[in-house]
Amino acid sequence: MSQNLNKNQLDKNLKLMILSATVLIVLFFYTIYKSSSHIQSSTYYFGIVFLIILFLCAIFARVYRDKLKAFIDKTRKNNGFETELAKEQEKPVSENEYMKKESTIDMVSSNVTFKDVAGISSVKEELEEVVDFLNSPKKYQKFDVKLPKGVLLVGPPGVGKTLIARAVAGEAQVPFFYQSGASFVQIYVGMGAKKVRELFEKAKATAPAIVFIDEIDAIGKQRTGTSNDERESTLNELLTQMDGFEGDSGIMVIAATNKLEVLDDALLRAGRFDRRVHLNLPNIEDRRKILDLYLQNVNFSFDIDKLAISLAGFSSAAIATLVNEAKLNMIKRDDATISEEDIEIAKIKLEFGKKENKILNDKQRDILAIYQASKAYITQQKTTLFQEGIKKDDTIYPSKTELLNQIKAYLAGFIGVEVVVHELYAVNSADLKEANALAKLLVEEYEMASNIKEVLENVKNELRKELSNNKEKIIELKNIMLDNEVIKEDDI
Repeated sequence: MSQNLNKNQLDKNLKLMILSATVLIVLFFYTIYKSSSHIQSSTYYFGIVFLIILFLCAIFARVYRDKLKAFIDKTRKNNGFETELAKEQEKPVSENEYMKKESTIDMVSSNVTFKDVAGISSVKEELEEVVDFLNSPKKYQKFDVKLPKGVLLVGPPGVGKTLIARAVAGEAQVPFFYQSGASFVQIYVGMGAKKVRELFEKAKATAPAIVFIDEIDAIGKQRTGTSNDERESTLNELLTQMDGFEGDSGIMVIAATNKLEVLDDALLRAGRFDRRVHLNLPNIEDRRKILDLYLQNVNFSFDIDKLAISLAGFSSAAIATLVNEAKLNMIKRDDATISEEDIEIAKIKLEFGKKENKILNDKQRDILAIYQASKAYITQQKTTLFQEGIKKDDTIYPSKTELLNQIKAYLAGFIGVEVVVHELYAVNSADLKEANALAKLLVEEYEMASNIKEVLENVKNELRKELSNNKEKIIELKNIMLDNEVIKEDDI
């Protein structure tokens, strides 16, 4: 299309040249004819010769216009300017304006270390190994050990996933590139993928480095295969980039999400996010350490152990906000010591008791402890007070017994509460949904039973019998849970 436009433009220019030369020659002769005096100067004759030459050149150009055009195009290709100009002109104006914007991907140096993050003792060891990989790669390379390409931090909002990623960068003393998943979602097709490429190019140029993608579920949701939208093209580019560097390149990709179940399988496979670090809400010991951290430079007149117990269900971010609000109230009182009254006022400001924060009174905490103690007893696994779900069996070809045991684990908490307090409580609807989904799978897909309701009732009756015979053990585990907010395998 652009070639036709160029040809038409050349033809138009040649026609104008011929027309202009013809008009000038006519005017020149007309002036000589009308002049009252004889023209003695050779200038006029030089002018007429020049116009005739111009006229002949125009005719020559008109006859050989195709060869001239080919020569001009070849010259333009050699300097590349016209090619780039044509490409820019073909882009929409709005996109050109967007491309002119400066990059928002900047390298930062993190001054946060593990000392600045409290309540991560359960995952610190695994993260320290990642730091050692970045600090001393040769120690592992001589044994042909590859650096994990990606670490996925999984946990509810506010548990400190971003802070932990910054701490890893600070401990390793490497450049830190931060981007949220939502920042890759662009209005123009291809812009998200371009930003992913730019992010990894900058990281490779400064390796060793850490790339942190917060809220990766914004671009990493499972692909449906029914569309090819901007989000899916961005995800495809991310997968390609993670495949494009080796484990010894010095680039570590850390991502955070609180919706692991929605992520695409290709993103979770080995060779991309090789490790998953699960972060839970802090227990009593963790909350005490977090309070110590945020209160280390201020005076207070309340019992810190009692406060740690009362903050069951608070995330580390919520505790930090609570202490900050208490300090603000202390300043308003023109005092230098945080009092218990300041803490209570801060709790009210944080809407203490709000459902989504899972702030529990004594009765609710007791019910949840029975629920989790029953699950711990049946599964024989470590369980925390605010743990959701259970460890799934990764058997490729599960037997009927394994599927029934999985259903049993999901229903153990409900039946345990029923056995101990003689009342049904709605504690965790997600466990019920998982149990029903497994029963449906067992009946409809694997045809190992004939009725879903019958499968669930048989499992419940079996649980009632087992938990009733071991009621004292369940109560013992409940008390351990109330004291420590965790039941270890040694306690069962």
